[in-house]
Amino acid sequence: MNSRPDTPLLDTVDVPADLRKLEQGQLRQLADELRAEMISTVGSTGGHLGSGLGVVELTTAIHYVFNTPTDRLIWDVGHQAYPHKILTGRRDRIRTLRQGGGLSGFTKRSESEYDPFGAAHSSTSISAGLGFAVANKLAGTPGKAIAVIGDGAMSAGMAYEAMNNAEQAGNRLVVILNDNDMSIAPPVGGLSAYLARMVSSSEYLGLRSLASKVARKFSRRVHSGLERAEVYTRGMVTGGTLFEELGFYYVGPIDGHNLDHLIPVLENVRDSEQGPILIHVVTKKGKGYGPAEESADKYHGVAKFDVVSGKQDKGPGGGPPAYQNVFGETLAKLADTDPLICAITAAMPSGTGVDKFAKAHPDKAFDVGIAEQHGVTFAAGLAAQGMRPFCAIYSTFLQRAFDQVVHDVAIQNLPVRFAIDRAGLVGADGATHAGSFDITYLATLPNFVVMAAADEAELVHMTYTAACHDSGPIAFRYPRGAGVGVPMPETPQRLEIGKGRIVRQGSKIALLSLGTRLAEALKAADQLEAKGLSTTVADLRFAKPLDSEMIEKLIRTHEVVVTVEEGSIGGLGAHVLTLASDLGLTDAGLKIRTLRLPDIFQDHDAPEKQYDEAGLNAPNIVDTVLKALRHNSAGVEEARA
Repeated sequence: MNSRPDTPLLDTVDVPADLRKLEQGQLRQLADELRAEMISTVGSTGGHLGSGLGVVELTTAIHYVFNTPTDRLIWDVGHQAYPHKILTGRRDRIRTLRQGGGLSGFTKRSESEYDPFGAAHSSTSISAGLGFAVANKLAGTPGKAIAVIGDGAMSAGMAYEAMNNAEQAGNRLVVILNDNDMSIAPPVGGLSAYLARMVSSSEYLGLRSLASKVARKFSRRVHSGLERAEVYTRGMVTGGTLFEELGFYYVGPIDGHNLDHLIPVLENVRDSEQGPILIHVVTKKGKGYGPAEESADKYHGVAKFDVVSGKQDKGPGGGPPAYQNVFGETLAKLADTDPLICAITAAMPSGTGVDKFAKAHPDKAFDVGIAEQHGVTFAAGLAAQGMRPFCAIYSTFLQRAFDQVVHDVAIQNLPVRFAIDRAGLVGADGATHAGSFDITYLATLPNFVVMAAADEAELVHMTYTAACHDSGPIAFRYPRGAGVGVPMPETPQRLEIGKGRIVRQGSKIALLSLGTRLAEALKAADQLEAKGLSTTVADLRFAKPLDSEMIEKLIRTHEVVVTVEEGSIGGLGAHVLTLASDLGLTDAGLKIRTLRLPDIFQDHDAPEKQYDEAGLNAPNIVDTVLKALRHNSAGVEEARA
């Protein structure tokens, strides 16, 4: 158990108003205590670590300078907001992070007035901040919007779309670019800090504004030339030319861990009449905790860990392989003999298993950054030119590229392979990361083939099947975490498109499973058999096209049919009901029941509790069957009467 650190100064701060009562000279101690509290907390709960450690000083400085919550602080993604939560009245609950009934791992509007905008997907902060800023401007009410966005999130086009419109907000909008990868900034030191203070000062900003107004009195050509000269001269010194072209006053780069640098710049920006302004701060991911600084990627998201040693509690070793590793390793082996295979990921190489593929085939692996829309259309172009692209994207993130899936892939019937990771519920990451909707939004599209792996062996077969499928788009989904422990095939099998398999043969009840709830369906079958109810269990494998021959036979020969899937309404169950209706199988009395995710956004919790809440477990499957049997019996008796 990690002991709580001594935090005498932090103990006096419950909300930012308390923080603003401190002397500026006390902020260094406060930041150190805040960092220690965060390390201790995440050591006890698990969660995102490196990103939050990198913004401790920035979080402290923002709340010290700006009048939050009247000034709206918007964190992009929100996984770095743990220090923010500690400073905004939630410290007493911080050790409930990502647990059932506890604090979210991201910002959440219903959780606090200091979370004005919920987030967990990246690159939304500037657009949202612009909305807050313009609303205040139109209403004549006080308050700025401060959007904090990371350099990784700046790889998404949405950030630039927002910046292109930001002039409408004037000085109400402040964007803080948190550059924790040193990919944009030159080395930070005293000179850059001086330049940042200078270019953010009211005198300098006013002079820039006056010069711009005077220049406009000249001819358009002269004005344009003077403006370009001013922008590019400053850009050569500070690196801010791109942002100036988009209408921002650029300030930076400055050391994001030096409070003596941060505070005066933020104060200048707060009091400025010019805007919008972009402040470029450079931070170090994992700052202040040695293991996280040395391996920022491994300490992005962590299990519980020992603070002293940094050793993470990952449970017992061995066991079934993780699904994403099964996919990555299988694809790498297939590419050994197929030169047309390539893989695309959107900033999640290790999360999707593409890192395994990249080690074996570095020239055929592409990380497009946080740009799912581009990634899908890039894959479509590759497919149109004869390659076999695998687009490996989490289910929740693929939603961002739905238009491209429809317009650039499905309509053109291009053979893009979609490897959909994190399908279904995802535990501690909650509603924002749950893969609830992919069956519904893909199986409605003409030309698509949609598969769901019941276990890790099936994932091997489906990866190979997708590689062989050149006649149109194909998708296969699989969950987060480890497999179920089935034997792995030595040779992958090409599945017949639209054909399922009977896993267990019975005669009275039929359970039609899609995906990894198959194990629960088999448990339910055992319990039904114990009650004298002979039960068939089918693994449909395909949500589209359905195995209509198998399904029709099961409906005709069984008294009750139950579909089981970990997807939203409109998925497998809806397609089976439509098939039954089209075949006229419901005329003699409906005996089909559909089990799926509930029509709510489920909060974070332990995965097994989430599935219990959703009713996707063996006891609820059994209960559903028994209720259907009672209904059918009552209907027969009523008809006889």
